[in-house]
Order: sequence, then C-alpha cells, then structure tokens
Amino acid sequence: MISTEEKELLAERLITGNLYKLKHLTSMLQPEELAEMINTSRSIDFIKVFQVLDAEKAIKTFENLDFDKQEELLSSFTIDQLSHTLNLISADDRTALFEKLPPVTFQKYLSLLSDEERKTAQSLLQYPEESIGRLMTPDFISVKEDWTVNQVLEYIRRHGKNSETLNVIYVTDNRGFLIDDIKVRQFLLAPLDNKVNDLMDHQFISLNAKDDQEEAVKLFKQSNRVALPVTDFDGLLLGIITIDDVVDVMEEEDTEDIQKFGGIEALDESYSQISFFKLVRKRAGWLVILFFGEMFTATAMGYFEGEISKAVVLALFVPLIISSGGNSGSQASSIIIRAMALGEITFHDWWRVMRRELLSGFTLGTILGGVGFLRIFLWQVLNFHNYGEYWFLISMTIFFTLIGVVMWGTLAGSMLPIVLKKLGADPAASSAPFVATLVDVTGLIIYFSVAFIILRGTVL
Repeated sequence: MISTEEKELLAERLITGNLYKLKHLTSMLQPEELAEMINTSRSIDFIKVFQVLDAEKAIKTFENLDFDKQEELLSSFTIDQLSHTLNLISADDRTALFEKLPPVTFQKYLSLLSDEERKTAQSLLQYPEESIGRLMTPDFISVKEDWTVNQVLEYIRRHGKNSETLNVIYVTDNRGFLIDDIKVRQFLLAPLDNKVNDLMDHQFISLNAKDDQEEAVKLFKQSNRVALPVTDFDGLLLGIITIDDVVDVMEEEDTEDIQKFGGIEALDESYSQISFFKLVRKRAGWLVILFFGEMFTATAMGYFEGEISKAVVLALFVPLIISSGGNSGSQASSIIIRAMALGEITFHDWWRVMRRELLSGFTLGTILGGVGFLRIFLWQVLNFHNYGEYWFLISMTIFFTLIGVVMWGTLAGSMLPIVLKKLGADPAASSAPFVATLVDVTGLIIYFSVAFIILRGTVL
C-alpha cells in the first residue's frame, strides 16, 4: 500500500503521462487505489489509462469506479470490448450498474451478455429495489456434508477462482438448501479424510433475498463477517453478499440521512455531478416548507403584538428563546435518529425516551434559564442596560420560559422520529430545521404565556 503523498504524485503523473509511462505507473497501484484516483480527479484521462491495463486489473478497477465514470468508459468501447467487459464484471457490480442505466441503454447492454450471464442479470434485477437480492452475487463455493475434507479442497482449487470470496464455504443438501457454513481455515486444519459433517455445528446466519438492504447492514454489524449467505423464504441458497457491497449501502444511507438532517431532499447523485437546477430543486422544496412554517412564527408574534407594545423589552429576548428551543430539539432529534439507526431503541421504548428527555430538558432548561437570569441581573447591576423597575420579574420570565421551551424542544425532537418510524416514514425527515421551525412557533406561545402570568399587573 502506497502512502498518501505517493498517491498524489502518481495522480499528477497519470494526468501528463504517455501510454508507456501510464503502464508503468498503473502497475504500482492496486485496482481500488487506481479507481479512487480516477473518481476524485477531473483531469486524469481514464479512457487512456484503461488502454494500458491488463484484462483482470481493468475489470477490478472498473468495478470500483463511480457510475458516471463507468458510463463514460463504456460509451467509448467497441461492441466487442463492451460485451467482454459486461460479461466479466461480477454479478452484483453489474446489477448496480444496470439499475442506474436508461431503459434503452440497459436493453442494449443486456443483449450483449452471454445466455448464462443474461439469465443471472435478469434473476437479480427481478428483486425489488433496495432489497438484499439486488446486492448478492451467485459466485460462491458450496459443498455437500458427506464430502471429505480432501474433496472439498480439490473442489476449491478447481472452482475457487470464480468465487467472490473463499473465507467461508457453504454446506447445502442435495436440493440446494443451506444447512451450514464453515470457515475455510477449518478445512485447512482438519485431517483430509474427515467428513464435512464432522466440522458442522448447524449454527449459521443468513439473509432473505427480499428483505430491505438495511437488514444486511444490521446483520453484518452483529456478525463481524466478510460475507453472508442469501436464501429465499424456504432456505434455498441463492447467493452471498460481501462486506464491500454493504459498506456502499451504509455510505449511501448515512449520506441520505445527513442531507435530510440539513433539511434537503436526499441527492441521488454526488454533489460534484448533480446538475445546478436539480440541486436547486432538491433544496427548494424543504426551504419552501420551512418558510411557510416560519410564517406561523410571524403570526404568533402578531397575536402577541399587544403584549410586545406594552413591554418592548420582551422582544429583545425572542431570538434567545426560539434559538434555545430549536437547538435543544435539534440535539434530541439527532441523538434519537442515530440511536434508532443503530437499533438501540424502538417504538416500544417511547415512554423511556420521553421520561429521559423530559428530565434532560428540565435540567438543560434550568441551566440556560440560570444563565439568562444571571445575564439580566449583571446587565442591570453594571448599568449595561436598564430593564426598568420590574427587571427581576423579567428575569424570572426568561428563567421559567427557557425551562419550558427547552423541555418542549427535547420532547418534540425525541418523539417525532419515533412517531414517524411507527407510521412507516423516514425518521430523518424530522430533520433539525423541521424540528427547529416547529419549536420556534410553540416557543413563542410558551414565552408570552409565561410573561402574561408573571408580568400581569405590572408591565402587562
């Protein structure tokens, strides 16, 4: 593995090198490293780079390219090159490519596959989008329980080259149903005349092909495996999923959630590739929704216009009140959404979460309320600002308002993701801006209600 500095130097040379230099430079890189350089650089002539790669390295590099690079590269190929490439890339990577292609291009590429590969491609694409079946590959090693260890090792030598991974060998019955999985090291260490069933413990985990890809992410985290078998509902072994595909899913889901936290519709392309107008459209929707939400804040301010005209000093603390509530709600929302994503809490934990967040909100509100009270006290005493003869009542108003607003913010921020999850919606939709907007409006109502109670008969 080369260092970051060496990668940067190589990337610069790839931009300016002739074919001879390119061949020398690419020989120093692993396919994954070369693909990363191409993905992150706009200057590398990757079409020329692929002219100097040997067939195996070209396929491995292609599988790690971003979709837009793959599409551009394929469009530069002759029909023979195109057919050769499409037939050699792994089934799971080809599925990921095909599901993003326009229908006309997809049909053209599908027709260039061999009968066997076309059948494989069509069988994988029949599974629902975002399902585990779309990620799996049929390239794996399976053996029978009555084979000897020697038979297994001979079989691996003959057929292992086409397998996606050899870390685990799968045991199936005569009908192809999964009955166990065994790490290859157990075969390497066992006597050659031992039977496969001597190594079996009948304890294995598997994924269902029609389950959501999130299930694969959860199971990989729990099992600490590099590959997991995929079966149908009855247990028939269909394929395997490897950790590299799951990492891609995790990256996509995390990116989507982060974008939703920021109050924008999830981007289906990278930031550098998405068109300007599409980027604006993705952001405008949420901004308009949040804008209309904030209009209720103005409505609330108008409703309390009389109180504000009598005690203008109350308006000074409006930004402080609504920002504190919004910030506390955003904090709670982020924490709960992440906990739900990790499987730490479910809908059934709502009461425990509510109690904990109410207590947290009360504690945090008391802290902020104390700071607000102290600020008014010091400014009054040190003559930085004169809040009038009722400054103490104003400071108490701020103190109790902050407790109420922060408690409400943490409650709303923690409960909204849980409710949305129960309704089948994406919890990330209760993004920080959405929670903040909601708490802004209600925070004003809390503020002026507390002010009316405490300041009635004085400035109000």
